Amino acid sequence: MNCKDECKRWVISHSVDEMTKAQAILMLDDENQLESCFGSSLAFGTAGLRGIMGPGTNRMNINTVSRATKGIANYIVSLGKEYMERGVVIAHDSRNNGVAYAEATALTLCAMGIKTYVFDELRPTPELSFAVRKLGTIMGINITASHNPKEYNGYKVYYEDGAQIAGDLAELLQKKIAEVDPLDIERMDKEKAVEAGLYNVIGEEIDEAYLAAVMAEQLDMSALSEEARQLKVVYTPFHGTGYRLVPMMMRRLGINVSTVDEQMIPDGEFPTLKSPNPEEKDGFTLGIAKAKEVGADLIIATDPDADRVGVGCLDDKGEITLLSGNQIGVLLIDFIAKQLKATGKLPEKPAVVTSIVSTRMAQKICQKLGLHYVECLTGFKYIGENIAEFEKTGEYTFMLGFEESYGYLKGTYARDKDSVVATMLIAQMAMYYKDKGMTLPQGLAALYEEYGYYQEQIVSLTIGGTNPTENMNKIMSSLRAELPTQVGGRKALRVGDFMRGEYIEGDNVIPTGLPKSDVLHFTMDDGCTVIVRPSGTEPKVKLYILSSGKDAPECQAKIDIYKKEFGELLK
Repeated sequence: MNCKDECKRWVISHSVDEMTKAQAILMLDDENQLESCFGSSLAFGTAGLRGIMGPGTNRMNINTVSRATKGIANYIVSLGKEYMERGVVIAHDSRNNGVAYAEATALTLCAMGIKTYVFDELRPTPELSFAVRKLGTIMGINITASHNPKEYNGYKVYYEDGAQIAGDLAELLQKKIAEVDPLDIERMDKEKAVEAGLYNVIGEEIDEAYLAAVMAEQLDMSALSEEARQLKVVYTPFHGTGYRLVPMMMRRLGINVSTVDEQMIPDGEFPTLKSPNPEEKDGFTLGIAKAKEVGADLIIATDPDADRVGVGCLDDKGEITLLSGNQIGVLLIDFIAKQLKATGKLPEKPAVVTSIVSTRMAQKICQKLGLHYVECLTGFKYIGENIAEFEKTGEYTFMLGFEESYGYLKGTYARDKDSVVATMLIAQMAMYYKDKGMTLPQGLAALYEEYGYYQEQIVSLTIGGTNPTENMNKIMSSLRAELPTQVGGRKALRVGDFMRGEYIEGDNVIPTGLPKSDVLHFTMDDGCTVIVRPSGTEPKVKLYILSSGKDAPECQAKIDIYKKEFGELLK
């Protein structure tokens, strides 16, 4: 069936809502739009679904959400009655259509006889991960597109361990979903689902259990001066799910917090922001004004689903310094380990787990502090797998997991990054440095003095076309076909192809020891690491350049060389 015929099928289908039909009618004579919306289906991978909202199989809408849910439901039913009764917990963030997509998800599951637990309103992603474990459900589903622009929504799937699905299970669910017609899905009437005990509303009781688990991860700061513990924090949730629980947590701990009132209102339009991304300085404009007003020491921002956190620090001139995800990560490793040791609470064989694209400075700090260091593939689900392995073997104790993309977790109550616990730890860390008469940037400078200078940069190549996934695959295949062994006049000492699961080092072939993934990894002879991988959530090929040197100019010079040379290769 061609795109236009498929579009017509949506226009006349009783299962498609009137707004989506109206949008589909408008594109019937637009071949490019038809190809973009109906020429393929949203890819379901280890991050679930994510895409622009609109009509068609390649867009986020109630039908594509229900299609994914029906495929998942078919899998749960195949496991047996016990798993259907364990059920699925469902959450959503502040994005447009979040409530409708969450309800469609629940009622599709209910129509298959699967019990559901639905949050009464928007909740942070990490609380969904916690709830899966707390309630003992077989899966969890969260309607969110994280920090993507407002046009996007998404659908994250979690398994019974509280981590996002990965590997063989993700592939199996993709096959199950592909068998489903998005226009032929039954959704149970909500009142009947409630009466049958299949649709259950949850809320405050999970909040309290979750906050208790988060607050149990606080560090003992009793030895600090009263002045340090009176640190002033400005917080903004960027119109997202952190608006209630993050300030609640900080006030219960006695942290002096003020909020950016304009951004405390959940709103999928993100009206005060160019982008709801805590990595970007523009988002801190209102926070800076508030910080100057109240004389705050730092500003903390969480993204719409409250799994990522950004930090800005004001100096005495009112200038803001934004810390990168890597910088926050190395500060946390150093602070948590030293504070646990100082209070006699550092566990035996503590472990730090991070991703292959995160700063190499983390490894150097771990080596000096006697912490076990683990690198895994990009995606917090892989950090979750390491937590599970540590619990199974007892060989190590999980201390901290982090990714360069502003995601952190201390504790094992969840299996995903958590900005709520990260906000608590960052505030405590700022108190720790305030007690020493230092800011967080000054604390970072001290670490550079001790360990050498490290700097990282991500270059994203946006992929266009009607099928960007196919185009990304072509770029990676082309680069893989002739792997460079010399770039910018520097030699690659080791080249890794994670699809093949191997590193090539001279004449030696060494297993990566990691799951197969579409990643190319270059260890250069000047100490730099360069990694190329397609994004799992956006139509982009990403280039990660990890450099080290005696100072910032030396690191930046190295980055500029690889940025130019690899940029040419990717083109």
